[in-house]
Amino acid sequence: MGEAELHLIPGRMFLNGASSVACLYTQQGKKGTNQDAMLVWENFSSRSDAIFCGVFDGHGPYGHMVAKKVRDSLPVILCTQWKASLTGEQSCLNKSENAPESTMSEDAASLSMDDECCESWEIEENEQLPEMYLPLKQSMLKAFKLMDKELKLHPAIGCFCSGTTAVTLVKQGLDLVIGNVGDSRAVLAMRDKDNSLIAVQLTVDLKPDLPREAARIQQCRGRVFALQDEPEVARVWLPNNDSPGLAMSRAFGDFCLKDFGLISVPDIFYRRLTERDEFVILATDGVWDVLSNKEAIDIVASAPSHSTAARALVDCATRAWRLKYPTSKNDDCAVVCLFLEYLPASNGTAEENDITRIPKECRETMVAIDENKGDSHTSSLGQSDAFHGSTEIVPVTELTEEMLSSKFPGQSKRSLAECISVADDEEWSALEGITRVNSLLSLPRFLSSHKRSTNSRRKWL
Repeated sequence: MGEAELHLIPGRMFLNGASSVACLYTQQGKKGTNQDAMLVWENFSSRSDAIFCGVFDGHGPYGHMVAKKVRDSLPVILCTQWKASLTGEQSCLNKSENAPESTMSEDAASLSMDDECCESWEIEENEQLPEMYLPLKQSMLKAFKLMDKELKLHPAIGCFCSGTTAVTLVKQGLDLVIGNVGDSRAVLAMRDKDNSLIAVQLTVDLKPDLPREAARIQQCRGRVFALQDEPEVARVWLPNNDSPGLAMSRAFGDFCLKDFGLISVPDIFYRRLTERDEFVILATDGVWDVLSNKEAIDIVASAPSHSTAARALVDCATRAWRLKYPTSKNDDCAVVCLFLEYLPASNGTAEENDITRIPKECRETMVAIDENKGDSHTSSLGQSDAFHGSTEIVPVTELTEEMLSSKFPGQSKRSLAECISVADDEEWSALEGITRVNSLLSLPRFLSSHKRSTNSRRKWL
């Protein structure tokens, strides 16, 4: 489909805006062109009960073009694959997928990673998975693979050192399936037994310092280490060259690293929604670098209306960048909020153990947050803590709180300032004073007059 045709599809939103079930907002940072993209597509795949959501964080010289291309093409490829899997046309699609053009070593990695990354979430209680899950999972795996091949062959987009993340969500009825590549993130807001709002991280940030990711990269002769100036940011490097320094272990594009451990195979997660689930946030790392999961859901819950929730989160993230990294350029931000209260009530009461296929790390975080009754200082998967100086944010007035309470019963009454405040003894980690980027290709190498030795420039992981 052409770009003009896509823009005419009813229920497909890719610009700042809102509908009855979702809102989306993006804002350019201080680094140049906005390389983030986003999408909400209602009635996805001609299903009245299905919706597709996604955010895409581009990086590199042509990252903005890659992100938009994936935003436009990936859902169409997924739709085609999903329909074919249900109509017996999969054999035809397999022929096109196995065209002779493909020589990437990633193909071999993809085959071996499919089971490793995705099957593990369904070992237990496999018989309880819905019929839609396996066809959609396989369709998502194939769509991501085909999308990466399309980028490699694209005549107008240079993807050799440019790429994008993608966190995508398909909701059909009460079933939620998420495909993730890169370090964008999906977070669910749900109520615990005490009716407190808690955050459940649905995806794992696919960073190079994760053990399974680092092992794969090193087996393919790629290197993983962090620069001395930013010891908390592990990056992927070529075997014999300190480039490109990619701060994620999976991405679309970036073909300079595809022979050295970088892959575009998504992690697939499944969750069965219940009446306790309220909304899902999809956001790029411009948000998660400065706000925790709990802070993000509290900000969305405290927004005056659903239509302004995504913008409220981006505004708070932008302010957080100024306070946390006053000498740094803030990153682009893109947010999609999907609200779930229009779901029909599920049969019976909510079970203690939902049929959920989320990573072990996220389940542990969920338990930790639940035990602390939604403590906003709980940290998960290396997410950032909150920042000092949040008193600059104008607090919500008592009158506004009363209006919000009457309009949204049970909604959080915390102000935006309270959502992003911390104890005085908490400190920020490193990285202040530099521009945080996903690829170092466009950064000058700030070396002293005498060359630093290799060991002084690196911190091996």
